[in-house]
Amino acid sequence: MLDVTPLADLARRRDLRVAVAESLTSGALASAIGAGPEASTWFGGGIVAYLPEVKERVLGFPADQDPTSAGCAEQLARGARELFDADLCVSTTGVGGPDAEDGHPAGTVFLGWATRDEAGHRRLDLDGEPEDVLEATVEAAVELLFSRAGRVERAGRA
Repeated sequence: MLDVTPLADLARRRDLRVAVAESLTSGALASAIGAGPEASTWFGGGIVAYLPEVKERVLGFPADQDPTSAGCAEQLARGARELFDADLCVSTTGVGGPDAEDGHPAGTVFLGWATRDEAGHRRLDLDGEPEDVLEATVEAAVELLFSRAGRVERAGRA
């Protein structure tokens, strides 16, 4: 099982609220993070948004854009960061496989991140079976949360 203790320790030490938005990983990321030490003190929650209309209505992703894209990953992170009033949010979107989807090869993954002041993304090109892609995505998302958590400042809650 993935060890999220370093993320938990950093979030608690810096008094950060962390959240996630998931499409590709279907709750696996939230499950991994929620198992972290004292998660109830730093993990605001997560949302799984598969359907385009849920991404649009709940997280503000425009329906006419590509759901496997950097723009989607960033907007999912922004929307969930706002929804959970978090200091930092990471999102997952992409094609787990085994087949290509909408012109994107299996293993094409985008991680998005958002703070109160900025947003960004990271593209992953992963190989393997769908389970391997999902596992690698969760690991990369936790690593991204950890690296961004060291840079973000906690803000007052709304």
